[in-house]
Amino acid sequence: MFDSQLRKLIEPPLNAIGRGLASKDICADHVTLLGGIFTLVLVILLAFGQGGSGVFLLFGLNRLCDGLDGAIARARGKTDFGGYLDIFCDFIFYGAVPFAFVLRDGAANGTAAAFLLMAFYINGASYLGFALLAKGRNLQTIKRGEKSYYASYGLMEGGETIAFFALMILFPGYFPPLAWIFGILCLVTALLRLNAARSQCFGGNEFQ
Repeated sequence: MFDSQLRKLIEPPLNAIGRGLASKDICADHVTLLGGIFTLVLVILLAFGQGGSGVFLLFGLNRLCDGLDGAIARARGKTDFGGYLDIFCDFIFYGAVPFAFVLRDGAANGTAAAFLLMAFYINGASYLGFALLAKGRNLQTIKRGEKSYYASYGLMEGGETIAFFALMILFPGYFPPLAWIFGILCLVTALLRLNAARSQCFGGNEFQ
């Protein structure tokens, strides 16, 4: 919901760092994969009941990689595979964190995590389906950053996702209520995108 405003603040420093890394011949895809390694370590630590500043640092490093890979790609030149790899690793992250909380305490977290994963699945379908619809109509936007696909508006976007995951990692005992709230908001976002897609196809409206 706030991504377009947040990007005005975070993209200039990210782009500056990205240009510096690109000048050293660092590949965006390698940074994406490094973020995936941070995800793996984060999930293992969460699953074994770890927490605190070390786990939160891994979370921050993962999200930093997710921002820097795009900045490097903009400096070096974007590729279709790079965009694909980026969203592929993003979805691994979104699914792996709730799964880690199930491994951590299945009795306490299992139902809430299953609901959140269902909501992610539905919301992800609305997001990627919207991008496919936009591609078919040759529409583009940079309001949520320069991406290899159309990044549609949503109530729950990158900033809100980071906030919820950060709260879950910092306060693991509150995972169930946070997951239920997060999942409900994701479903609302999916319904809003569905309505926007219907308007685009049948109402003659343009994307916002």
